[in-house]
Amino acid sequence: MSVSSALYNTFFKRNSVFVGTVFAGAFAFGVGFDIGVTKFYDAWNKGKQWKDIRHKYVTEE
Repeated sequence: MSVSSALYNTFFKRNSVFVGTVFAGAFAFGVGFDIGVTKFYDAWNKGKQWKDIRHKYVTEE
């Protein structure tokens, strides 16, 4: 059994499994992309965001 045949029988043979795989993949990609962009944005703007400079302006009483 080749890899393509195993892939077809596992994911693409039944439409319901195929659609579920597409939705799960899209969800995982969306979460991963969001985390990656957030980390990039935080690294790019380090020291300029409120979470980085809050201690200068807020005093805890």
